[in-house]
Parts: sequence; C-alpha cells; structure tokens
Amino acid sequence: MTWHALKSYFKFTTSQRSGIFVMLSLIVLFQIVIYFVDFSTVFPSSSEKQQWLSLQTQIDSLKLNNREDTPKIYPFNPNFITDFKGYKLGMSTAEIDRLLAFRKTNKYVNSAQEFQAVTHVSDSLLRVISPYFKFPDWVTNKKTTTYKDFAKTDFNKIPALVVLDINQASQEDLMKINGIGPALSERILNEKNKFGCFVSMEQMKDIWGLSPEVIGKLNHSFKITNLPNVKKIKINDASIKELMQLPYFKYALAKEIVTYRSMNGKINDSADLIKIYGFPVDKVKIIALYLEF
Repeated sequence: MTWHALKSYFKFTTSQRSGIFVMLSLIVLFQIVIYFVDFSTVFPSSSEKQQWLSLQTQIDSLKLNNREDTPKIYPFNPNFITDFKGYKLGMSTAEIDRLLAFRKTNKYVNSAQEFQAVTHVSDSLLRVISPYFKFPDWVTNKKTTTYKDFAKTDFNKIPALVVLDINQASQEDLMKINGIGPALSERILNEKNKFGCFVSMEQMKDIWGLSPEVIGKLNHSFKITNLPNVKKIKINDASIKELMQLPYFKYALAKEIVTYRSMNGKINDSADLIKIYGFPVDKVKIIALYLEF
C-alpha cells in the first residue's frame, strides 16, 4: 500500500474534525468527573439502627457460645442402647450389632469391662462413655457374703420361710427382695393394677427391668396362693374397645378376635384362641384365665 493510499484514510472534513474534538473533550470530562466525585450511596442513619449495631457484638458472642455447647449425656443402662443412641455415643454399627445380638440371648452386661468384652469398643471410647453407665441396684450394691459357723447354729431356731401371695404383697414386702427397689416394686404393683390381679407368677417375666435372677427370688418368696376373683371379659360378646381393656389385647389383635368371631362363630376355649391370627400362643393359658367363654 502506497503512502498516498494510506493518507486518504486520515482526511476529514471540517464537521468531522469538530465532531472528533467534541467527543474527545467529553471523554476527558467524564474521566475527570468519575475520578473526583464520590458516587457511593449514603443512607441516613437512625437512632434505632445505631442501637441495633451496638448490640451486634453481644449477639455474635451468644451465637459463639451456642456453637460451643456440647450435648448433655444423662446416665443410662448400657444393656438397652438403641441403634440411634449408640450412634450418638460414637459406637460403630458392628459394635452396636454385637450388643443387640448378646441381648437377644436374654443376657445382660453388668460392668464396663463386660460391655467392652461384648461390643469390642476401644479403650478411649469406653473411658468417655463408661462414667454414664447406670446399672440396676442389685448389680451396683452387691452385698458381700458372710459365712456363718453352722456348727454352732441351733437349727431349731431357724424361722421357716414365709411365702406370701403376690396379690397381697405391699411395696415394703416386695422391696425385701434383693434387687428390687422403690421403682421396681412400684412397677410390679402398677402391673397388678392393670390386670386387676396376677393369675400366674409367669407374668413377672413381662415386667420391664426384672432380671432372671430377681424373678427367681420372687418365685421363691411369692406365689399365687388362691386364684382371685378376676373380672373376666366375655370373649364372644365384647367389642373391640372392651377387649382392649385387657393389656394383652392391642387394637390389631382385638380386631382379629372380632373378625374371627364373625367368620367362625363362637370361641369355645383356648384351643380356638390360638387359631386367631397374631394371638400370643405362649401366653394363651394365662390370657384364658381373664376370659369368659
């Protein structure tokens, strides 16, 4: 490209030169204005806003304290740890499953060492959670056995064992059994009141918190002397609501009983009861004593 050809691009008319000059002047002017003028928005402050800002430090401090709080752990019996409870304590799934499998054999751990032997938890985790273990009184307050010199004992003066009727027992009578305190004795009496009376010592197995050892001691000191006058439920006439008055009958089972009656007619004896879907076969002899056929 020759110089003359290139020079033709820089030839402007008078109006074009004026326009370029005005445009450059505006650009320079805008740059100066932007540089020297502050365009930030200023919001008028109020006394209420200033008061809120003065409290912000305290609010931030309270939030920080809440984040630093740790969940409080209350004493608990490690034999009844659930999946969720074990997870919160830091136990692994395998450790929780070992404990649940051990409990299915109807056995109990009675110390932190037994708990570790069953679950295989680490020493560090055991040190953290074992201070919160709370075992029953009959475990923590074991009495030392003292041996008596029977050679010097007058066996004629040994008082005979008095066996009481469990339905006549008071809370004080129950608390004489080693391993039964105020809570368990009250629970036994509440269970008796639910049924009106006990008809079998086998019902002790359904009371939560009674270990096999304590149940054995109860059977040694108490029995059903005379079958009390039980207020029986008419199994062939009772409605679902009336059937549910017996603690063994939940809504689903009561409904199955009514359905069985409507389809098969009268229920004649305990043999008919076990034909009902969902009926607790292992308790049929006890339940039958609360029913009128």
